[in-house]
Amino acid sequence: MSVVVAGGGTAGHIEPALALADAVRRARPDARVTALGTERGLENRLVPARGYPLELIPPVPMPRKPSPQLLRLPMKVRDSVKRTREVLDRVQADVVVGFGGYVSLPAYLAARGRTPIVVHEANARAGLANKIGARYAERVLSATPDSGLSGAQTIGIPLRESITGVDRWALRAPARAHFGLHPHAPTILVFGGSQGARTLNTAFSGAAEALGRAGVGVLHAHGPKNTVAVQQVRGAPPYCTVPYLERMDLAYAAADLVVCRSGAMTVAEVSAIGLPAVFVPLPHGNGEQALNAQPVVSGGGGELIADAEFTPQRVIDQVLPLVRDPQRLREMSAATIGAGHREADQVLAKIVLEVAGQ
Repeated sequence: MSVVVAGGGTAGHIEPALALADAVRRARPDARVTALGTERGLENRLVPARGYPLELIPPVPMPRKPSPQLLRLPMKVRDSVKRTREVLDRVQADVVVGFGGYVSLPAYLAARGRTPIVVHEANARAGLANKIGARYAERVLSATPDSGLSGAQTIGIPLRESITGVDRWALRAPARAHFGLHPHAPTILVFGGSQGARTLNTAFSGAAEALGRAGVGVLHAHGPKNTVAVQQVRGAPPYCTVPYLERMDLAYAAADLVVCRSGAMTVAEVSAIGLPAVFVPLPHGNGEQALNAQPVVSGGGGELIADAEFTPQRVIDQVLPLVRDPQRLREMSAATIGAGHREADQVLAKIVLEVAGQ
């Protein structure tokens, strides 16, 4: 059996695809899973590290506004679809599973009428690629019931077992030791996705001294292309900065509170393990990040702060009191874990196998 997954570009598209790949292998150890990607995407590091072959195709970025790029789009699509069909034929694909983004569109068009298609939409508002793919798909799945894809079955977001199986309390001591954090101090995890986030970096670096004087530790992933300079306070819990978090399971276990963007994957992971969150949605796109966070916020498991309002003073006034309130954090943890996605990988794998006729 041969499964092709298309979810390149960002971790939000790649990680659900890899979680599905893992679930398919657990259900069918003889299955071959191939990932599609482009030469510049994050998949070039993540996919081989998880043990899956990666086939590169030309990207088809979709311009959001009229531009000269739009005139060249048909030729780019034609070239990418041709290359993708060659991959599907070579690996003898039984099913193509797309997760949105610029890798999925050529996969859907190449598979149309030739190979069964399954579409999964992680965001609260579907993107263009999945809207197109849904027209040709055998099955359409979504993380939320209001994604905008007609007839979609809501199953949540496939997550890695290394995340869904995290016991935050059992892992806390080794996790904090791994990052060099204080073993007992209230600790905030800060990250802005795989590339970091300037707003979060600026706000927390500006509030670092106040956090240290209040006895709060920080684990801050600033992005591989960024740097963060912080004022360390003598005798205070460490403020630890890293470019990228390879071990998200340990990062989550080390934290009492997370401050992050609200991509669909991030919201799902935070929810699944019951980690209280302050979400600062990316203010671009079609507003999907704010929508992604809304169910957790409405349920009492998180707070939402607009990107333009997230300043060092806001960290001091709102985030600092929250991380020092253990009772509030316990209440938020209990609320957020109910919005988790713990079995979505198994559900999706079963559907994929059914569509492939296995």
